[in-house]
Amino acid sequence: MSRDPAALVARAVIGDRAAIAKLISVVERGGPSAFEAAAALHPHTGRAYTVGLTGAPGAGKSSLTDALITRIRRGGTEVGVLAVDPTSPFSGGAILGDRVRMQDHATDEGVYIRSMATRGHLGGLALATPQAIRVLDAAGKPWVIVETVGVGQVEVEIAGAADTTVVVVNPGWGDGVQANKAGLMEIADLFVVNKADRDGVAETVRDLELMLDLSGHPAWRPPVLTTVATRGEGIDELWAAVGEHRAFQEGDGSLARRRRERTREELHAIVLARLEAQADAACRGDRFEAAVAQVAARELDPYTAAEELLGAR
Repeated sequence: MSRDPAALVARAVIGDRAAIAKLISVVERGGPSAFEAAAALHPHTGRAYTVGLTGAPGAGKSSLTDALITRIRRGGTEVGVLAVDPTSPFSGGAILGDRVRMQDHATDEGVYIRSMATRGHLGGLALATPQAIRVLDAAGKPWVIVETVGVGQVEVEIAGAADTTVVVVNPGWGDGVQANKAGLMEIADLFVVNKADRDGVAETVRDLELMLDLSGHPAWRPPVLTTVATRGEGIDELWAAVGEHRAFQEGDGSLARRRRERTREELHAIVLARLEAQADAACRGDRFEAAVAQVAARELDPYTAAEELLGAR
């Protein structure tokens, strides 16, 4: 198969699974090929609806994702899944734990599951995830689920990449104050108390509802749902709530505003990254070493030297 990004995009938009896989690898690696792929992908995107699942490790996000895939496929709708896994310390790739849990869908042509490595990125969301979402969008997947690795207290980046953010907790995980401290009250569109066959469900629901009362959600108040993902309990209600949140956003125009803000933040991040690369290039070579020598000899102050290296003067 051709390695040309434009050729890969042409094949991905007609559903070629090998091309989809190669394209995601291209955007993961970054560099000029990723930029070319992004340019070719962009006209084919904007149709998929993205659902993000985030929460602490062990909350059952993978089991919940597996159950959601089953529910979506029941209606005959295709779905793409990006599972952001920890980076292997040996290969640098994703550990693939999520794909092991979702192996029942491996032979389903209507499901595309891809594990992506965080590559040490703080916050757990791979830098290439927005572009990988676009790959699945261009490939005709009307639903894309993004499941985060769940490392650390502040796991909020998924909110920047999803149309609906589902925060998953367990009974006894902690009170609503902890949820508020973690920033989860701000990003959650839906709360799911998974493993609801355990003790402490009512208390966890009560605490979350109390914190929602205190936080205030003038437009959309996140519902607090209970599920037992391994048994499929509560999944229909969760899927209905996702649909209600989508309808709400489409009705009041907040979905378009949310996506525009997401575009603004992504463009800002890209500009910063490109400028950082240019600055890094300016800090190499003979010209940079000459500037270091001048500053060290007190012939030039470091700020003036920096401006000259960046071409400001």
